[in-house]
Amino acid sequence: MSQAQADSEPFTVPITVRGYETDTQGHLNQAVYLQYTEHARWSLLQAAGIEQAALVASGIGPVVLEQTLRYKRELRAGDEVTVSCAFEWGDRKIFGMRQLIVKADGTLAAELTGVGGIMDLNARRLVADPGAALRELATDPKVLGLE
Repeated sequence: MSQAQADSEPFTVPITVRGYETDTQGHLNQAVYLQYTEHARWSLLQAAGIEQAALVASGIGPVVLEQTLRYKRELRAGDEVTVSCAFEWGDRKIFGMRQLIVKADGTLAAELTGVGGIMDLNARRLVADPGAALRELATDPKVLGLE
């Protein structure tokens, strides 16, 4: 994790659990947790000034290589949550992701850890420096934890 990111709060987006996202037990469907984390990642890119069209036009795109989702507390229709997103940059072709889904009362509902990369869409290979690729497109790279 970069120092700038370590010194600040992670990026978050608010979400209200919708009734149609729940299963027969009234819990948020397990697959929807992944949709919430995906939404937060795209929202983070947008907040950094990176539009999806700009990624495609530049010939790159983010890819998820690995995800582990730990369910801690149930979520039900009407629950208000925040979904955080922080990228952990290193010096490799991959980067870490850490995301928390937290209820309005502060209770941790789920935690996602993962590994991602930035793919060259023509070569179908990961770019050597994913942080640099995103920094080049970003109007506010600090949001991504990049200087």
